[in-house]
Amino acid sequence: MRNFKVLVLVAILVMLGVALTVSAAPVNQESFTIGVSNGFVGSEWRTQMIQGIEDAVAEFNEAGTEVDLIVESADVDVQGQIQQIQNLVNRGVDALIVNPNDQSALNIALEEAVEEGIVVIAVDQEIGAEGVINVVIDQTEWARISARWLAEELGGEGDVVLIEGFVGHPANEARMEGVADVFADYPGINVVGRETGSWDQATGQQVMSDFLVSLPNIDGVWTQDGMAQGALTAVVTADPDEWPVMVGEARAGYLQLWNEVLQERPEFTSIGVVNPPGVGADGVRVAVEILMGGEVDEAQLAGPFGNTLYVPIPYVVDESNFEEEYEKVADAPASYTLDGFITQAQARDFME
Repeated sequence: MRNFKVLVLVAILVMLGVALTVSAAPVNQESFTIGVSNGFVGSEWRTQMIQGIEDAVAEFNEAGTEVDLIVESADVDVQGQIQQIQNLVNRGVDALIVNPNDQSALNIALEEAVEEGIVVIAVDQEIGAEGVINVVIDQTEWARISARWLAEELGGEGDVVLIEGFVGHPANEARMEGVADVFADYPGINVVGRETGSWDQATGQQVMSDFLVSLPNIDGVWTQDGMAQGALTAVVTADPDEWPVMVGEARAGYLQLWNEVLQERPEFTSIGVVNPPGVGADGVRVAVEILMGGEVDEAQLAGPFGNTLYVPIPYVVDESNFEEEYEKVADAPASYTLDGFITQAQARDFME
């Protein structure tokens, strides 16, 4: 009997010890290292993306969740981005945020990272690598919004030109698919010219200038981020008798030029759909939720590869809200892109 009491006493003391140990454990003891692979630095959009990531990491650190950030950011080809990814894996990151230069060429490197137990998040464009989660806006729908606007402004018919980004780039291909989807519903719209502007303002301006010389009866222009300001500059410079209806972009420089054009041509109208650089920070927020034990709600996964969490397209700038949005960026650097972010609560809502 005495031995039994001793055993009971020991058991009670052990349980108390465990309880005391658990209750004494520090809150917010999580400490993570997050790596970023950005293989293209030729646009201010990417600069804002990196800044948004840094700001999100700073918020976590201020809140007591220690996050160490390692950024590999340089103009590189596919092999260069694979090297970025391998460098980050070798440095022992817990999560990897990648803005992929190619839709499939990075898959093996990223799948190897997943096998190492690393949380891998692709942002800005969708890829199909096994185990990778895409955190993006719907680029196809993003393009549909402005393509629908253009088609409706033209009354469903006319000759249009397209100035696209890098051919073969995942986001560009998704966008061009969206444009084609819309125009298929408007048989009166004829695409009479299509050329790449390389997501570059000066190149976009040159492409539009060439179109205006070779195709004198352009009714509409559809283009994308980084090129619309150049395209509009080309039209302002050429000043054709009939200006085409033009899709724009949600960047300060375009809105500033739009405002200048309105002083001479008050009937001018355009549209800019926000493509948020903040999607990089959104990817970080989702990654942290997973690192802290969250499991992605598979019912919310969508997209062409079934591994995408879509964050909202923030908003659209058109004639209904132009003055309000222009005032916000009237004195901003021309390269500034209107932005949007999800909250940590929204990131948590992606979990089960």
